Amino acid sequence: MPMKTIGLIGGMSWESTAEYYRIINETVRERLGSLHSAKIVMYSVEFAEIERLQRSGQWEELTDLMIDAAQRVERGGADFVLICTNTMHLMAGEVEKNINVPLLHIADATAGVIKERGISRTGLLGTKFTMEKEFYKGKLESHGFEVIIPPKDQREIVHSIIYDELCRGTIKESSKGSYLGIIEEMVVAGAEGIILGCTEIGLLVRDGDASVPILDTTEIHAKAAVDYALATDEWQ
Repeated sequence: MPMKTIGLIGGMSWESTAEYYRIINETVRERLGSLHSAKIVMYSVEFAEIERLQRSGQWEELTDLMIDAAQRVERGGADFVLICTNTMHLMAGEVEKNINVPLLHIADATAGVIKERGISRTGLLGTKFTMEKEFYKGKLESHGFEVIIPPKDQREIVHSIIYDELCRGTIKESSKGSYLGIIEEMVVAGAEGIILGCTEIGLLVRDGDASVPILDTTEIHAKAAVDYALATDEWQ
């Protein structure tokens, strides 16, 4: 069966989308060797517009933008679609209803890895929307494990570092220290692993930086895309 074409909705932010592109192509080369690379169609949005609508709570407008982006990717020849950000999976269901190809949900891919690791209670870091709204936490919990989030003041810190630094390409050791402190508090609260539920956080914190496994959703989602693109059976 020929390699499927991967459809990426990127630009949220482009720094993490570049990681998707790198990880997908490196993984294809590792698996197939030689000069092999992935077949990819990408539509990259204008992130300033997305952030403005998020900040003002205009989720219906954001849903329309994501549906339009997914349809553009599908028309471009994609066999399946990834939304290259955790937060915008808020409208994953509506996007899926409006395209004729599969959508690979980032939380489903992450849940699969958590099960493989034998983790029953995990901490979640991400934007305030991802940590606080039910669309993501509930999706993870539907797979049978517990998800804990930091207290409100720490959620504010995590959120501001994402938007004020990581999405602007700024990497600070002091911010990494802040994240690691928050992570260790979640470990004390019982977290057996930590989900980096924002595709930028992996630019700052990596597996091995904490006393429990760090689960980078960017890497997990990108590798799940390769699994699907190279599989002879449908991805589950």
